[in-house]
Amino acid sequence: MCGRFALARSPEELTRVFGLAECPDLAPRANIAPATDIAVVRRSPAGARVLHLLRWGLVPHWRLDPTDGPRPINARSETVLTQRAFREAFRQRRCLIPVNGFYEWQAQGRTKQPFFFSDPQGQVLALGGLWEWWRAPDGGLLRTCCILTTAANARVAPVHERMPLILAPRAWGTWLDGPVAAAQALLVQAPEEALRCWPVSQRVNRVAEEGADLMAPLAG
Repeated sequence: MCGRFALARSPEELTRVFGLAECPDLAPRANIAPATDIAVVRRSPAGARVLHLLRWGLVPHWRLDPTDGPRPINARSETVLTQRAFREAFRQRRCLIPVNGFYEWQAQGRTKQPFFFSDPQGQVLALGGLWEWWRAPDGGLLRTCCILTTAANARVAPVHERMPLILAPRAWGTWLDGPVAAAQALLVQAPEEALRCWPVSQRVNRVAEEGADLMAPLAG
C-alpha cells in the first residue's frame, strides 16, 4: 500500500528531470495524504509531458456520481487489467507521480512505527499511476488518480507487505506512451538497492502535520 508520501522539489527541477512542457508552482509538502490534489506527470492532448494537480482517489469516468462508491488510492498491479475500475485507465491513461519518498508503517506491539523510504542518492522517485476523468452534468471535469502497488521487495517487506510501483527513468517513456504489453512488463517490484529507509517521528500520523523534519531520521 502507499497511503502517504512527500514531494519537496522545485518546478525547475521537475521540469528538467521529467522533460516537462508545463509545470505549476508547487509548495513543498512532507505529508501528502489521500483526497488531496497531488502532482501528476502525464501526456497532454498535444502529446507534451505536463505536470498537473489531480485529486488522489480514482473516480472512473463511467460512474454516475463521484461520491457513489469507493475512490481507491491504490491499484494492485496483479489485477489492474482485470478490475473494471482500472483496466481502461491502464490501457489509455497511465501517469507518473513524482515523490521525494513515501511512508509505510510497521506494527510494533500496540503501536505502528512510520518509516520513510527514498532514493539512496536523494533523487526524485517516479511512482507508476493511473489517471481518470469524470464529467459533471454542467460540463465540469474532475480529474483523479491512483498509485499502483506491487509485492514488497526485501527492503520494504520488514515494514509492509506492499509497496508502490517505482519506475526507473529509462522506463518513463514506455509507461506514459508505450503499448499495453510493454507497460504490463514494468509491473514488477523495484530492486532492494533502489531504496533506503529509516524510522521517522509519529507526528506524520497526523495529516495536519507538515514540515521537512517529518522526513528526518528519528532521533536516538
